[in-house]
Amino acid sequence: MSKEERLIKNNEVHLTQEESWRMRFAILTSLSTLFLIFAGGLVTSTGSGLSVPDWPLSFGMLFPPMVGGVFYEHGHRMIATMVGFFTLVLAIWMFRKEKREWARSLSLTALIIVILQGVLGGITVRYHLPTPVSVSHATLAQLFFLVTIVIAYSQTKAGRICSFSSGENRGFRKIVIVSTGLIFVQLVLGAIMRHTGSGLAIYDFPLAAGHVVPSFSSEMLKGINEWRFLNDFPAVTMQQVSFHFSHRVGAFLIIIAVLVMNYCAFQKERLSKHLRNLVYLVDFLLVLQIVLAALTVWTMLRRPYITSFHVATGAALFGLHALIILRSYEKPSLSK
Repeated sequence: MSKEERLIKNNEVHLTQEESWRMRFAILTSLSTLFLIFAGGLVTSTGSGLSVPDWPLSFGMLFPPMVGGVFYEHGHRMIATMVGFFTLVLAIWMFRKEKREWARSLSLTALIIVILQGVLGGITVRYHLPTPVSVSHATLAQLFFLVTIVIAYSQTKAGRICSFSSGENRGFRKIVIVSTGLIFVQLVLGAIMRHTGSGLAIYDFPLAAGHVVPSFSSEMLKGINEWRFLNDFPAVTMQQVSFHFSHRVGAFLIIIAVLVMNYCAFQKERLSKHLRNLVYLVDFLLVLQIVLAALTVWTMLRRPYITSFHVATGAALFGLHALIILRSYEKPSLSK
């Protein structure tokens, strides 16, 4: 019997009161990050990115009148400040009390990322939403969320004794890693699509300009732009159409990966109840994400909360996959 299994069997894995509070605070920081991603999605979805033209102040004030787009833009800054403060507190707490060097280093990494995020946010405003910077800002937010999840897991009972060297669930873990990579690429494609104005470069769903696979011909582009003109949208280029369709292809690949994940989870390998429940949650979020994607197109981007929930659900799927990878290293006794 391994050391981990003996600890579980003898009920010797206990968190002190301080450790329990640190775990809760790490989880709060991670959940706050997900809310921040949703708020950032609202800024883009409502076109409020330059509603506050200066940075780090807002119209020269710490707290301007929260009207119009300022509500979304300055609100996003306030939530980002809160997450940054949480990250600073967590890093100090970890360096004072956490004994594992890798966990302390991870908290420092999170702090560096959140500072860099603030700088990228300022550059985005000062240079009037340059696409590469905006996409980098959105992508780094997803990576920061991933880091907070690993930190939060490291503070749990299982995270404190898991060696991350288990040979169990190996096949299942491989497909989850592949799916996680696909989701990350999809999140980057989504950020490119949103920040290049390609959200309705293909205006119908589930078809694409009336076809399963668009022809990418000049006639197709003409038809798309005629539809956009009639619905008061600016014309798009073939590149924007390509961005949009690439995002749909990415979604299709993720669906295939999740189906394979389900096969491994429920037919091929014997997983713990906790892992199976997480796979069920992945299935639910994936279906929700598809519905939100359809509604985003069908409402012609005119329901910003739907679009922003689509962004946040994508982040939640990404984070959930990371959690599944971490938990897949646990011994079965650790997950009971």
